[in-house]
Amino acid sequence: MSRLLVRHVYRMWPVAVNQQAVEVLARGPTPVLSARRHFSATPRQNIMETTGFTENQMMVREAIGAICSQFPNTYWQEHDQREEDPREFHAALARGGWLGIALPEELGGAGLGISEAVMMMQTITESGAGMAGAQAIHANVYATQPLAKFGTKDQLESTIPNIISGKWRTCFGVTEPNTGLDTLRLRTVAKKQADGSYIVTGQKIWITCAQVAKKMMLLARTTPLEEVKKPSEGLSLFCIDLDKDAPGLEMRKIKKMGGRAVDANEVFFDNYKIPADTLIGSENQGFKIILHGMNAERCLLAGEALGLGYAAVKKAAEYARERVVFQRPIGMNQGIAHPLADAYMHLEAAKLATYHAARLYDSSTLDQSIKQDTIGVAANTAKYLAAEAAFTACERAVMTHGGMGYAMEYDVERWLRECLVPRIAPVSREMIMNYISEKVLQLPRSY
Repeated sequence: MSRLLVRHVYRMWPVAVNQQAVEVLARGPTPVLSARRHFSATPRQNIMETTGFTENQMMVREAIGAICSQFPNTYWQEHDQREEDPREFHAALARGGWLGIALPEELGGAGLGISEAVMMMQTITESGAGMAGAQAIHANVYATQPLAKFGTKDQLESTIPNIISGKWRTCFGVTEPNTGLDTLRLRTVAKKQADGSYIVTGQKIWITCAQVAKKMMLLARTTPLEEVKKPSEGLSLFCIDLDKDAPGLEMRKIKKMGGRAVDANEVFFDNYKIPADTLIGSENQGFKIILHGMNAERCLLAGEALGLGYAAVKKAAEYARERVVFQRPIGMNQGIAHPLADAYMHLEAAKLATYHAARLYDSSTLDQSIKQDTIGVAANTAKYLAAEAAFTACERAVMTHGGMGYAMEYDVERWLRECLVPRIAPVSREMIMNYISEKVLQLPRSY
Protein backbone atom coordinates (compact mmCIF):
# COMPACT_ATOMS: atom_id res chain seq x y z
CA MET A 1 0.00 0.00 0.00
CA SER A 2 1.41 3.40 -0.98
CA ARG A 3 2.19 6.13 1.51
CA LEU A 4 -0.43 8.27 -0.19
CA LEU A 5 -3.13 5.68 0.40
CA VAL A 6 -2.09 5.19 4.02
CA ARG A 7 -2.45 8.92 4.55
CA HIS A 8 -5.82 8.79 2.85
CA VAL A 9 -7.02 6.12 5.28
CA TYR A 10 -5.54 8.07 8.16
CA ARG A 11 -7.31 11.25 7.10
CA MET A 12 -10.60 9.34 7.19
CA TRP A 13 -10.33 8.95 10.95
CA PRO A 14 -11.92 12.21 12.20
CA VAL A 15 -14.95 11.76 9.94
CA ALA A 16 -15.25 8.12 10.91
CA VAL A 17 -15.09 8.41 14.66
CA ASN A 18 -16.21 11.80 15.84
CA GLN A 19 -19.95 11.60 15.30
CA GLN A 20 -20.48 8.22 17.01
CA ALA A 21 -17.93 8.80 19.75
CA VAL A 22 -19.39 12.16 20.66
CA GLU A 23 -22.80 10.53 20.93
CA VAL A 24 -21.37 7.91 23.31
CA LEU A 25 -19.64 10.47 25.49
CA ALA A 26 -22.57 12.88 25.41
CA ARG A 27 -24.73 10.39 27.26
CA GLY A 28 -22.65 11.18 30.32
CA PRO A 29 -21.71 8.89 33.16
CA THR A 30 -24.21 6.35 34.35
CA PRO A 31 -25.01 6.08 38.04
CA VAL A 32 -22.65 3.12 38.23
CA LEU A 33 -19.77 5.26 36.99
CA SER A 34 -20.62 8.66 38.37
CA ALA A 35 -17.87 8.61 41.00
CA ARG A 36 -15.00 7.82 38.60
CA ARG A 37 -11.84 9.84 39.08
CA HIS A 38 -8.76 10.59 36.98
CA PHE A 39 -7.52 7.02 37.06
CA SER A 40 -10.38 5.89 34.83
CA ALA A 41 -8.37 6.88 31.78
CA THR A 42 -5.23 5.21 30.46
CA PRO A 43 -2.72 7.96 29.62
CA ARG A 44 -1.31 7.81 26.10
CA GLN A 45 2.25 7.72 27.39
CA ASN A 46 4.35 5.43 25.23
CA ILE A 47 6.56 3.03 27.15
CA MET A 48 7.07 0.61 24.26
CA GLU A 49 10.21 1.27 22.24
CA THR A 50 9.01 2.02 18.70
CA THR A 51 12.35 2.24 16.90
CA GLY A 52 12.36 -0.05 13.88
CA PHE A 53 8.66 0.01 13.07
CA THR A 54 7.65 1.03 9.57
CA GLU A 55 5.95 4.28 8.67
CA ASN A 56 2.76 2.36 7.93
CA GLN A 57 2.80 0.69 11.35
CA MET A 58 3.34 3.98 13.15
CA MET A 59 0.58 5.71 11.22
CA VAL A 60 -1.78 2.86 12.08
CA ARG A 61 -0.75 3.16 15.73
CA GLU A 62 -1.44 6.89 15.77
CA ALA A 63 -4.78 6.67 13.95
CA ILE A 64 -6.12 3.74 16.00
CA GLY A 65 -4.88 5.36 19.21
CA ALA A 66 -6.84 8.49 18.34
CA ILE A 67 -10.03 6.48 17.83
CA CYS A 68 -9.50 4.54 21.06
CA SER A 69 -9.01 7.76 23.00
CA GLN A 70 -12.67 8.54 22.37
CA PHE A 71 -13.60 5.44 24.42
CA PRO A 72 -12.22 5.92 27.94
CA ASN A 73 -11.70 3.17 30.46
CA THR A 74 -15.06 3.99 32.03
CA TYR A 75 -16.70 2.90 28.76
CA TRP A 76 -15.02 -0.50 29.02
CA GLN A 77 -15.69 -0.83 32.75
CA GLU A 78 -19.38 -0.23 32.16
CA HIS A 79 -19.64 -2.62 29.22
CA ASP A 80 -17.72 -5.28 31.13
CA GLN A 81 -20.01 -5.03 34.14
CA ARG A 82 -23.18 -4.96 32.05
CA GLU A 83 -21.97 -7.60 29.57
CA GLU A 84 -22.95 -5.16 26.84
CA ASP A 85 -21.55 -5.36 23.32
CA PRO A 86 -19.29 -2.38 22.42
CA ARG A 87 -21.16 -1.71 19.20
CA GLU A 88 -20.20 2.00 19.17
CA PHE A 89 -16.52 1.06 19.21
CA HIS A 90 -16.99 -1.49 16.44
CA ALA A 91 -18.92 1.08 14.40
CA ALA A 92 -16.22 3.73 14.84
CA LEU A 93 -13.52 1.40 13.53
CA ALA A 94 -15.76 0.25 10.68
CA ARG A 95 -16.46 3.79 9.50
CA GLY A 96 -12.74 4.42 9.32
CA GLY A 97 -12.26 1.34 7.14
CA TRP A 98 -10.11 -0.36 9.75
CA LEU A 99 -11.99 -3.67 9.80
CA GLY A 100 -10.53 -4.27 6.34
CA ILE A 101 -6.98 -3.42 7.31
CA ALA A 102 -5.54 -6.67 5.88
CA LEU A 103 -8.07 -7.23 3.10
CA PRO A 104 -7.62 -6.36 -0.60
CA GLU A 105 -8.14 -2.80 -1.74
CA GLU A 106 -10.35 -3.90 -4.62
CA LEU A 107 -12.86 -5.19 -2.06
CA GLY A 108 -12.77 -2.02 0.00
CA GLY A 109 -9.95 -3.04 2.31
CA ALA A 110 -6.80 -1.13 3.15
CA GLY A 111 -4.53 -3.68 1.50
CA LEU A 112 -2.10 -3.69 4.41
CA GLY A 113 -0.58 -6.76 6.01
CA ILE A 114 -0.76 -8.71 9.23
CA SER A 115 2.16 -6.61 10.51
CA GLU A 116 -0.09 -3.54 10.47
CA ALA A 117 -3.08 -5.52 11.76
CA VAL A 118 -1.02 -6.69 14.75
CA MET A 119 -0.15 -3.08 15.48
CA MET A 120 -3.83 -2.16 15.32
CA MET A 121 -4.84 -4.92 17.74
CA GLN A 122 -1.99 -4.08 20.13
CA THR A 123 -2.97 -0.41 20.12
CA ILE A 124 -6.57 -1.31 20.94
CA THR A 125 -5.73 -3.41 24.00
CA GLU A 126 -3.01 -0.99 25.08
CA SER A 127 -5.50 1.89 25.06
CA GLY A 128 -7.32 0.40 28.05
CA ALA A 129 -9.95 -1.40 25.97
CA GLY A 130 -8.25 -4.67 26.83
CA MET A 131 -9.18 -7.99 25.28
CA ALA A 132 -12.84 -7.00 25.06
CA GLY A 133 -11.99 -4.24 22.61
CA ALA A 134 -9.82 -6.55 20.56
CA GLN A 135 -12.29 -9.43 20.55
CA ALA A 136 -15.04 -7.15 19.28
CA ILE A 137 -13.26 -7.02 15.91
CA HIS A 138 -10.75 -9.89 16.15
CA ALA A 139 -12.57 -12.39 13.90
CA ASN A 140 -13.29 -9.72 11.30
CA VAL A 141 -9.53 -9.46 10.76
CA TYR A 142 -8.25 -13.06 10.84
CA ALA A 143 -11.32 -15.19 10.02
CA THR A 144 -11.71 -13.37 6.71
CA GLN A 145 -8.17 -14.25 5.58
CA PRO A 146 -9.08 -17.76 4.26
CA LEU A 147 -12.14 -16.31 2.55
CA ALA A 148 -10.08 -13.58 0.88
CA LYS A 149 -7.55 -16.14 -0.38
CA PHE A 150 -9.79 -19.05 -1.39
CA GLY A 151 -13.25 -17.55 -1.92
CA THR A 152 -14.92 -17.20 -5.30
CA LYS A 153 -15.48 -13.81 -6.92
CA ASP A 154 -19.16 -13.90 -5.96
CA GLN A 155 -18.37 -14.87 -2.36
CA LEU A 156 -15.86 -12.08 -2.00
CA GLU A 157 -18.00 -9.38 -3.57
CA SER A 158 -21.11 -10.31 -1.58
CA THR A 159 -19.44 -10.77 1.79
CA ILE A 160 -16.18 -8.88 2.27
CA PRO A 161 -17.50 -5.33 1.63
CA ASN A 162 -20.32 -5.87 4.14
CA ILE A 163 -17.85 -7.02 6.81
CA ILE A 164 -15.50 -4.13 6.16
CA SER A 165 -18.34 -1.60 6.33
CA GLY A 166 -19.48 -3.02 9.67
CA LYS A 167 -22.90 -3.97 8.30
CA TRP A 168 -22.12 -7.62 9.00
CA ARG A 169 -20.06 -9.07 11.80
CA THR A 170 -18.50 -12.49 11.65
CA CYS A 171 -17.37 -15.30 13.95
CA PHE A 172 -15.21 -18.40 13.64
CA GLY A 173 -16.86 -21.79 14.21
CA VAL A 174 -14.16 -24.40 14.80
CA THR A 175 -13.89 -25.46 18.46
CA GLU A 176 -16.11 -28.26 19.72
CA PRO A 177 -16.77 -29.41 23.30
CA ASN A 178 -15.75 -33.04 22.76
CA THR A 179 -12.63 -32.54 20.65
CA GLY A 180 -10.97 -29.38 21.97
CA LEU A 181 -7.65 -28.87 20.21
CA ASP A 182 -7.96 -32.18 18.33
CA THR A 183 -9.32 -30.32 15.30
CA LEU A 184 -8.88 -33.21 12.89
CA ARG A 185 -11.51 -35.17 14.83
CA LEU A 186 -14.27 -32.57 14.64
CA ARG A 187 -17.71 -34.16 14.82
CA THR A 188 -19.95 -31.47 13.36
CA VAL A 189 -21.17 -32.88 10.05
CA ALA A 190 -22.20 -31.09 6.86
CA LYS A 191 -24.05 -33.68 4.78
CA LYS A 192 -24.38 -32.89 1.09
CA GLN A 193 -27.84 -33.06 -0.43
CA ALA A 194 -28.99 -33.90 -3.96
CA ASP A 195 -29.42 -30.21 -4.81
CA GLY A 196 -25.86 -29.38 -3.69
CA SER A 197 -26.86 -27.81 -0.39
CA TYR A 198 -25.68 -29.13 2.96
CA ILE A 199 -27.41 -30.11 6.19
CA VAL A 200 -25.32 -29.26 9.27
CA THR A 201 -25.63 -31.14 12.54
CA GLY A 202 -23.33 -30.75 15.54
CA GLN A 203 -22.13 -28.35 18.21
CA LYS A 204 -19.53 -25.59 18.47
CA ILE A 205 -18.33 -23.91 21.66
CA TRP A 206 -16.53 -20.72 22.70
CA ILE A 207 -17.73 -18.91 19.61
CA THR A 208 -17.04 -15.22 20.21
CA CYS A 209 -19.59 -12.64 18.99
CA ALA A 210 -22.02 -15.26 17.66
CA GLN A 211 -24.91 -13.33 19.22
CA VAL A 212 -24.17 -10.29 17.07
CA ALA A 213 -22.66 -11.98 14.00
CA LYS A 214 -24.34 -12.26 10.63
CA LYS A 215 -21.77 -14.68 9.23
CA MET A 216 -19.85 -17.66 10.58
CA MET A 217 -16.76 -19.26 9.10
CA LEU A 218 -17.73 -22.88 9.84
CA LEU A 219 -15.41 -25.87 9.75
CA ALA A 220 -17.38 -29.11 9.45
CA ARG A 221 -16.85 -32.71 8.42
CA THR A 222 -17.99 -33.60 4.91
CA THR A 223 -16.34 -37.04 4.73
CA PRO A 224 -16.24 -39.49 7.66
CA LEU A 225 -12.82 -39.75 9.30
CA GLU A 226 -12.60 -43.48 8.62
CA GLU A 227 -13.03 -42.87 4.87
CA VAL A 228 -10.25 -40.33 4.30
CA LYS A 229 -6.70 -41.16 3.23
CA LYS A 230 -5.13 -38.51 5.46
CA PRO A 231 -6.40 -37.22 8.84
CA SER A 232 -6.14 -33.66 7.50
CA GLU A 233 -8.74 -34.42 4.82
CA GLY A 234 -12.50 -34.70 5.14
CA LEU A 235 -13.15 -31.26 6.65
CA SER A 236 -14.64 -28.37 4.66
CA LEU A 237 -14.88 -24.65 5.31
CA PHE A 238 -18.10 -22.72 4.80
CA CYS A 239 -19.10 -19.08 5.10
CA ILE A 240 -22.66 -19.37 6.37
CA ASP A 241 -25.48 -17.12 7.50
CA LEU A 242 -26.35 -17.28 11.19
CA ASP A 243 -30.11 -17.01 10.82
CA LYS A 244 -31.47 -17.20 14.36
CA ASP A 245 -35.02 -17.46 13.04
CA ALA A 246 -34.30 -20.45 10.84
CA PRO A 247 -34.99 -23.98 12.11
CA GLY A 248 -32.04 -25.98 13.37
CA LEU A 249 -29.97 -23.23 14.97
CA GLU A 250 -29.69 -22.49 18.68
CA MET A 251 -27.23 -20.42 20.71
CA ARG A 252 -26.50 -20.32 24.42
CA LYS A 253 -24.41 -17.56 25.93
CA ILE A 254 -21.58 -18.62 28.25
CA LYS A 255 -21.04 -16.65 31.46
CA LYS A 256 -17.32 -16.03 31.70
CA MET A 257 -14.54 -14.58 33.82
CA GLY A 258 -13.23 -11.77 31.63
CA GLY A 259 -13.93 -9.93 28.39
CA ARG A 260 -17.58 -9.82 29.38
CA ALA A 261 -18.42 -7.05 26.94
CA VAL A 262 -18.21 -9.57 24.09
CA ASP A 263 -20.36 -12.68 24.07
CA ALA A 264 -19.05 -16.25 23.98
CA ASN A 265 -21.41 -19.04 23.01
CA GLU A 266 -22.32 -22.62 22.50
CA VAL A 267 -23.86 -23.01 19.03
CA PHE A 268 -26.05 -26.01 18.23
CA PHE A 269 -26.88 -27.17 14.69
CA ASP A 270 -29.72 -29.63 14.17
CA ASN A 271 -30.29 -30.26 10.45
CA TYR A 272 -29.46 -26.62 9.71
CA LYS A 273 -29.57 -26.07 5.95
CA ILE A 274 -26.88 -24.06 4.17
CA PRO A 275 -26.62 -23.38 0.41
CA ALA A 276 -24.05 -24.99 -1.87
CA ASP A 277 -22.38 -21.67 -2.59
CA THR A 278 -21.31 -21.27 1.04
CA LEU A 279 -18.46 -23.76 0.50
CA ILE A 280 -15.05 -22.04 0.46
CA GLY A 281 -12.42 -23.64 -1.75
CA SER A 282 -12.52 -27.38 -2.41
CA GLU A 283 -14.62 -29.82 -0.43
CA ASN A 284 -12.64 -31.85 2.15
CA GLN A 285 -9.73 -29.38 2.08
CA GLY A 286 -11.01 -27.07 4.80
CA PHE A 287 -8.30 -27.85 7.34
CA LYS A 288 -5.54 -26.76 4.96
CA ILE A 289 -7.50 -23.63 4.15
CA ILE A 290 -8.00 -22.52 7.76
CA LEU A 291 -4.28 -22.90 8.45
CA HIS A 292 -3.93 -19.70 6.45
CA GLY A 293 -5.97 -17.94 9.11
CA MET A 294 -4.56 -19.76 12.14
CA ASN A 295 -1.05 -18.35 11.87
CA ALA A 296 -2.51 -14.90 11.37
CA GLU A 297 -4.65 -15.36 14.47
CA ARG A 298 -1.64 -16.32 16.57
CA CYS A 299 0.14 -13.15 15.46
CA LEU A 300 -2.90 -11.04 16.30
CA LEU A 301 -3.31 -12.67 19.73
CA ALA A 302 0.34 -11.99 20.45
CA GLY A 303 -0.14 -8.31 19.61
CA GLU A 304 -3.25 -8.13 21.79
CA ALA A 305 -1.36 -9.69 24.70
CA LEU A 306 1.47 -7.20 24.26
CA GLY A 307 -0.90 -4.25 24.41
CA LEU A 308 -2.51 -5.58 27.56
CA GLY A 309 0.88 -6.06 29.19
CA TYR A 310 2.16 -2.61 28.27
CA ALA A 311 -1.04 -1.01 29.57
CA ALA A 312 -0.67 -2.84 32.88
CA VAL A 313 3.01 -1.94 33.38
CA LYS A 314 2.34 1.67 32.44
CA LYS A 315 -0.54 1.90 34.90
CA ALA A 316 1.48 0.24 37.66
CA ALA A 317 4.48 2.51 37.13
CA GLU A 318 2.27 5.59 37.27
CA TYR A 319 0.72 4.39 40.53
CA ALA A 320 4.14 3.52 41.98
CA ARG A 321 5.36 7.05 41.27
CA GLU A 322 2.34 8.69 42.88
CA ARG A 323 1.54 6.40 45.82
CA VAL A 324 3.37 7.58 48.94
CA VAL A 325 3.79 5.29 51.95
CA PHE A 326 6.27 5.88 54.79
CA GLN A 327 6.85 9.35 53.31
CA ARG A 328 8.27 8.05 50.02
CA PRO A 329 6.88 6.85 46.67
CA ILE A 330 6.51 3.09 46.71
CA GLY A 331 8.35 2.97 43.38
CA MET A 332 11.56 3.77 45.27
CA ASN A 333 11.41 0.27 46.72
CA GLN A 334 13.22 -2.30 44.60
CA GLY A 335 10.59 -4.83 45.64
CA ILE A 336 8.16 -2.76 43.53
CA ALA A 337 10.51 -1.43 40.84
CA HIS A 338 12.36 -4.60 39.89
CA PRO A 339 9.34 -6.81 39.15
CA LEU A 340 7.92 -4.08 36.90
CA ALA A 341 11.25 -3.62 35.13
CA ASP A 342 11.46 -7.37 34.61
CA ALA A 343 7.91 -7.43 33.21
CA TYR A 344 8.74 -4.60 30.82
CA MET A 345 11.85 -6.36 29.48
CA HIS A 346 9.89 -9.55 28.85
CA LEU A 347 7.30 -7.53 26.92
CA GLU A 348 10.02 -5.96 24.80
CA ALA A 349 11.48 -9.38 24.00
CA ALA A 350 8.02 -10.76 23.13
CA LYS A 351 7.43 -7.71 20.94
CA LEU A 352 10.44 -8.60 18.78
CA ALA A 353 9.19 -12.18 18.38
CA THR A 354 5.67 -10.98 17.54
CA TYR A 355 6.58 -8.56 14.79
CA HIS A 356 9.14 -11.00 13.38
CA ALA A 357 6.35 -13.57 12.97
CA ALA A 358 4.06 -11.00 11.38
CA ARG A 359 6.78 -9.96 8.91
CA LEU A 360 7.35 -13.59 7.93
CA TYR A 361 3.62 -14.07 7.37
CA ASP A 362 3.41 -11.01 5.12
CA SER A 363 6.64 -11.75 3.25
CA SER A 364 5.57 -15.32 2.47
CA THR A 365 3.01 -14.07 -0.04
CA LEU A 366 5.86 -12.93 -2.31
CA ASP A 367 8.79 -15.04 -1.10
CA GLN A 368 8.18 -18.72 -1.78
CA SER A 369 11.29 -19.69 0.19
CA ILE A 370 9.44 -18.90 3.42
CA LYS A 371 7.73 -22.13 4.36
CA GLN A 372 4.50 -22.46 6.30
CA ASP A 373 6.30 -24.46 8.99
CA THR A 374 8.69 -21.54 9.47
CA ILE A 375 5.75 -19.16 9.89
CA GLY A 376 4.03 -21.62 12.22
CA VAL A 377 7.06 -21.85 14.51
CA ALA A 378 7.44 -18.07 14.60
CA ALA A 379 3.72 -17.37 15.15
CA ASN A 380 3.35 -19.95 17.91
CA THR A 381 6.54 -18.75 19.61
CA ALA A 382 5.30 -15.17 19.52
CA LYS A 383 1.90 -16.07 20.91
CA TYR A 384 3.46 -18.08 23.75
CA LEU A 385 6.00 -15.42 24.76
CA ALA A 386 3.56 -12.52 24.51
CA ALA A 387 0.88 -14.32 26.51
CA GLU A 388 3.32 -15.19 29.30
CA ALA A 389 4.73 -11.68 29.36
CA ALA A 390 1.22 -10.18 29.53
CA PHE A 391 0.19 -12.44 32.39
CA THR A 392 3.28 -11.49 34.39
CA ALA A 393 2.73 -7.79 33.70
CA CYS A 394 -0.96 -7.86 34.68
CA GLU A 395 -0.38 -9.87 37.85
CA ARG A 396 2.40 -7.53 38.96
CA ALA A 397 0.28 -4.49 38.16
CA VAL A 398 -2.42 -5.73 40.53
CA MET A 399 0.14 -6.45 43.26
CA THR A 400 1.73 -3.01 42.80
CA HIS A 401 -1.64 -1.42 43.44
CA GLY A 402 -2.11 -3.47 46.59
CA GLY A 403 -5.70 -3.38 47.80
CA MET A 404 -6.71 -0.91 45.13
CA GLY A 405 -5.64 -3.40 42.49
CA TYR A 406 -8.75 -5.31 43.48
CA ALA A 407 -10.98 -2.30 42.74
CA MET A 408 -12.79 -2.12 39.43
CA GLU A 409 -12.03 1.55 38.81
CA TYR A 410 -8.28 1.03 38.62
CA ASP A 411 -8.74 -1.33 35.62
CA VAL A 412 -5.85 -3.67 36.44
CA GLU A 413 -8.21 -6.30 37.87
CA ARG A 414 -10.10 -6.30 34.57
CA TRP A 415 -6.89 -6.73 32.60
CA LEU A 416 -5.76 -9.55 34.88
CA ARG A 417 -9.03 -11.37 34.23
CA GLU A 418 -8.62 -10.84 30.51
CA CYS A 419 -4.93 -11.73 30.18
CA LEU A 420 -5.74 -15.41 30.62
CA VAL A 421 -7.38 -15.44 27.18
CA PRO A 422 -4.15 -15.34 25.13
CA ARG A 423 -2.68 -17.97 27.44
CA ILE A 424 -5.55 -20.36 26.74
CA ALA A 425 -6.75 -19.52 23.24
CA PRO A 426 -6.64 -20.38 20.43
CA VAL A 427 -4.10 -23.00 21.49
CA SER A 428 -2.75 -23.78 24.96
CA ARG A 429 0.81 -23.17 26.14
CA GLU A 430 1.38 -26.90 26.41
CA MET A 431 0.31 -27.58 22.84
CA ILE A 432 2.64 -24.85 21.61
CA MET A 433 5.52 -26.49 23.45
CA ASN A 434 4.51 -29.82 21.91
CA TYR A 435 4.57 -28.18 18.48
CA ILE A 436 8.03 -26.64 18.98
CA SER A 437 9.37 -29.91 20.43
CA GLU A 438 8.24 -31.80 17.34
CA LYS A 439 8.82 -29.28 14.54
CA VAL A 440 12.06 -27.68 15.72
CA LEU A 441 13.72 -30.12 18.10
CA GLN A 442 12.49 -33.17 16.15
CA LEU A 443 11.47 -34.94 19.36
CA PRO A 444 8.90 -37.77 19.28
CA ARG A 445 5.30 -36.64 19.30
CA SER A 446 3.69 -37.14 22.70
CA TYR A 447 0.02 -37.22 21.69
